[in-house]
Amino acid sequence: MSAVRLLVLGAVRRRARAHGYQVRADLEAWGAHQWANAKSGSVYHALKAMTGEGLLLLHETTPSTAGGPPRLEYEMTGDGEQAYFTLLRAALSHRDPRLDLLAAAVGLIEDLTRAEAIDLLRLRAAAMDEWRAGITGELPAGTDLETWGPVGEVLGLWIHTADSRAEWTHRLIRRLEEGSYRMAGEN
Repeated sequence: MSAVRLLVLGAVRRRARAHGYQVRADLEAWGAHQWANAKSGSVYHALKAMTGEGLLLLHETTPSTAGGPPRLEYEMTGDGEQAYFTLLRAALSHRDPRLDLLAAAVGLIEDLTRAEAIDLLRLRAAAMDEWRAGITGELPAGTDLETWGPVGEVLGLWIHTADSRAEWTHRLIRRLEEGSYRMAGEN
């Protein structure tokens, strides 16, 4: 699963029809070139690849006044719409430790209904709890990880990661339950 792929599909979907420069500019405005490695080359590569896969439809528009090739615009196909929502739902519901993918999904969360977003995040929170239980379930009661040397540090890192990500997920669920953001289908 690629954060750039999700971001590019989301940017095209939000514009309905967009040329590569617009998609790239949107992603840069979101800071995605920093946290998702959505650099110019990866954006254009994703546009070309997803056009080849039938997820985007390519339109040639007005020719360049400088004598260059016509500007290319992209539009999402039905398969692209399906792929977008599959990626978005998976990124929000899984415990995937890749923060770029989670950040992309949260940035696009308003494309889902409030109820669906909350349900997906609850799945993520449950996966985080299961992950933490898997880390700590084999440890003897009263284990002091500091006595385990570097292995204890690794286990402590994963426990901390599980706890902080679960806490963050529950906070976002609460915000959505309280009415934060305008979600799909809301006026």
